[in-house]
Amino acid sequence: MNGNGTAGSPLVTAAEWFAGGERIPYNPQSAHVLTEEEAAATPGSLRVFERVAAAKQDADEDTVWLTMLPGFPDGSYGWARVDRMLGDAVGPRLYVEPVGQGDSDKPRDYRYSTIERADLVQALWRHHGVRRTVVVTFDYTSLALLELLHRQLDGTMATPAITAALMVNGGLFADAHTHPWRGTPLLRTPLGALGMRRAQGSSRVFATAMVQARMYSRGYRPAPEELAELWSAVTRRDGAAFMHNAAGFVGDHRRHARRWDLAAIARDLDGTVDLYVGGSDEDPYEHRQIPATRERVPQAEVLTSPGGHLTTSEHPDLLAAAIRDIAVRHGVGTPAPARR
Repeated sequence: MNGNGTAGSPLVTAAEWFAGGERIPYNPQSAHVLTEEEAAATPGSLRVFERVAAAKQDADEDTVWLTMLPGFPDGSYGWARVDRMLGDAVGPRLYVEPVGQGDSDKPRDYRYSTIERADLVQALWRHHGVRRTVVVTFDYTSLALLELLHRQLDGTMATPAITAALMVNGGLFADAHTHPWRGTPLLRTPLGALGMRRAQGSSRVFATAMVQARMYSRGYRPAPEELAELWSAVTRRDGAAFMHNAAGFVGDHRRHARRWDLAAIARDLDGTVDLYVGGSDEDPYEHRQIPATRERVPQAEVLTSPGGHLTTSEHPDLLAAAIRDIAVRHGVGTPAPARR
């Protein structure tokens, strides 16, 4: 990725984004999508938002999908401008919304974790009959992908087969996180919880928090309209509390450092999954992941872009171009090769 600017990337409102998907019933205990009848009879069932784009009704059942996993705290809405640029030429695309984000339910006393997010992704793949997929992650869902790749290796995930993965501005090595204090470390504290309660009712408080958390590069000034729509997406269904409740994913990574280590996983994959790692020049959160990848996973292709952490906001054009290129390389939208 290279270049600059967000030319040709008009703002997509949160209402527009969520109107393009649906909330489907899901049982987090069994990690299965439910029918409406099953949901009515299942205590603890939830509704999770998903969005499917560029799907063709006559597609072959072996068609390769593109799975898009979102970042923290913007959720699937963070992909909105990238999605518009991808259009109908790249697909089918599945956008996953974890529990707690966007238009998915926000249950109280829920055990938010990388494991439960990976379970949801796997459940949606089963629901849609996905047999082969290229996966793109942004920010913290890189960890869910590492868990899914581990399951692919140990045989606990029979289908689908992940054939390629692009991980952008995410954690790949537990010893390479560099989150600024005003980001996830502050969010985890009681002060952070209080701040999120205030942000739920005030777009101004939310906008200030986003800027102070250094989510953007020094040269990028998000328009008030952009921050207002982001606030609308994050606080949907009383969702600001998620930012406090789920901010422990870095600690989650450190507790599972050996299992979710890209170098170890890449070694065991032995070239069966093509790996791409994206990073931004001024990302204060995960910039150390890039040199670590170059040193520890030389087989991965590294893509860099200008801007800060939220590449989805600052350079959706560059991100869309990179995703399109990888999708074409790996046959998204075409039948997968037959198994030997």
